[in-house]
Formats: sequence, structure tokens, C-alpha cells
Amino acid sequence: MSDCQGLGDCDDTRMQRIYEYLDGALTHDDIAEIKDHLDECPECHEQYDLECVIRVMVKRSCTEAAPENLKNSILDRIHSIRAVEADAEA
Repeated sequence: MSDCQGLGDCDDTRMQRIYEYLDGALTHDDIAEIKDHLDECPECHEQYDLECVIRVMVKRSCTEAAPENLKNSILDRIHSIRAVEADAEA
């Protein structure tokens, strides 16, 4: 049976254990405990699902390259700012 009684009853320690579970940082016994808890606790399972989505989005964001026109626009702006600063110093 879950040790959670409803929304908000799982504490930060339980969520930390779920993060460790997602990171693969638990022992075999701890993994089984967390799996059992997730099966019984809708609140924690919802948080687990949300964390999975967040991790997928972060991973995807870290692998996507910026569009070439965005890079060029940023570089053009940097060069413009440097030119204005150089003129101001002269």
C-alpha cells in the first residue's frame, strides 16, 4: 500500500528518490521499492511522468542546432555593438 494519502502527502524525500530512480542512481532493491510506489501512488506517478517529459525536452533542446539565420543575426548584432563601442572610444 502507498504511504501517500493524497495530493501533497508525498514529501520532498520521496521525490528525490524518484529523481535518483530516473538517474539510475539506486540499488536493485531501491529500484523495486520506487517502482512499487509509482504503481500505487497516482501523485508520484504524475510527477514521474512530468519529469520524464521535462528530461526529454531538455535533451532535445541540447542537441538541436540554432538556425543559421539566427546565428548570423546574433553575430551581426555583436559586430554592430562592437563598432559603436569602438567609435565611442575614438
